Amino acid sequence: MKLDPIDLRILAEIQRDGRITKLALAERVGLSPTPCWVRLRRLETAGIVVGYHARLALRQVTPFAMALVEVTLGSHRQADFDRFERAVRAEPGIVSCWSVGGGVDYILRVVAQDVDAYQRIIDRLLDGDAGIDRYFTYIVTRTVKDDPAMPLEALMGEQDGPIPPR
Repeated sequence: MKLDPIDLRILAEIQRDGRITKLALAERVGLSPTPCWVRLRRLETAGIVVGYHARLALRQVTPFAMALVEVTLGSHRQADFDRFERAVRAEPGIVSCWSVGGGVDYILRVVAQDVDAYQRIIDRLLDGDAGIDRYFTYIVTRTVKDDPAMPLEALMGEQDGPIPPR
């Protein structure tokens, strides 16, 4: 799907505020409400907009530990990758998993009540024969930046600032 500057402005706005009203979105991108809504529905239907989420201040809800984990599998057949990925998907405390190139096979982001609970998650993966050969854990001590919005302007070549309204 070819995106034009208005589509990009729509995407940038809904990333900043997923609860924006149709009228406010239309005003911000320089369209009347109906054409704006049609464009947004087209972006959703095309699978470009895949959901709307609330961002929580989790520390205000409960204490927790977060860990980043480098994982190297013992064997590198497709069945080994599939088995590991199934195990990861079944573990709710693993909130992100990326298959990466380089010195390791995967990087995980794990959230647990504490470090002991984190270790129980890893132990389940090891005991469940997910194929892990080595893993290295990095406990997150402080979040410096964690922005869920994708930098559309930079990715689309508009590095001098935000996509301007029409």
